[in-house]
Amino acid sequence: MTAARSAPGSALSADATSARATKRIVRDGESDLVAIEEPLEIRVDGEPIAVTMRTPGHDEELAVGFLYGEGLLKRLPAVGLTDDLAANTIEVGGPLTHEPGTRRFYTTSSCGVCGKGALEEVAVHSPPLPAGPLVERDLLASLPDRLVPPGFAHPGGRPATGLFDSTGELLCVREDVGRHNAMDKVLGWALAEGRMPLHNALLCVSGRLSFELVQKAAVAGCPILVGVGAPTSLAVELAADRQMTLCGFARRGRVNVYTGAARVLG
Repeated sequence: MTAARSAPGSALSADATSARATKRIVRDGESDLVAIEEPLEIRVDGEPIAVTMRTPGHDEELAVGFLYGEGLLKRLPAVGLTDDLAANTIEVGGPLTHEPGTRRFYTTSSCGVCGKGALEEVAVHSPPLPAGPLVERDLLASLPDRLVPPGFAHPGGRPATGLFDSTGELLCVREDVGRHNAMDKVLGWALAEGRMPLHNALLCVSGRLSFELVQKAAVAGCPILVGVGAPTSLAVELAADRQMTLCGFARRGRVNVYTGAARVLG
């Protein structure tokens, strides 16, 4: 392959990424900002594997994190533009851990598992999570307040995912019109930084806790996942099965613990 390759960590600057992420429109006669939504095609060794609707920026991280979360990658691959420099397309070097077969992925910005026929197709196997850190309840409740991505306060703000260490220090934050894409971008960053698996880390999302977010966190080995919104029933079931600490409604100094309460102090 002749196209230049780069690690996900070599993403655009924050200013450049922010400029690509929003578009100015006229609303009720006034200027406003909205989040950009465009398709991204992910290819592996020239073969299209997935198309996702996303906010442009950190596309290499998104591609790598998506494949990792699907159990198709175990290490950082070569990743970058395609040989034909096709717009909105990222090339990932194989091989994958296994063939995805005839299944191809199409995801929207609202749902990371749409179009995937049956539950067993999205239940990527991951072992039960390790003991992980013990964390004060107050710290878990405070994580959304520490989740401050650039542009998050703008009208049309994008869902965010943050990766924290066990003391609550923010290590990486990404945002995207798709909450699952924001998670994938963080996982891609973590893989590039040699932080996988995330056995001693915390993940926090700015919205609801859906099945696919729990799945991605479990595959990444993260024992604690916190959300500002409510979990779905399937998210709670999967978190309990993988022995994950799942916390929702983290706001105003309070948090609900749905599974894995043994890791929560206080």
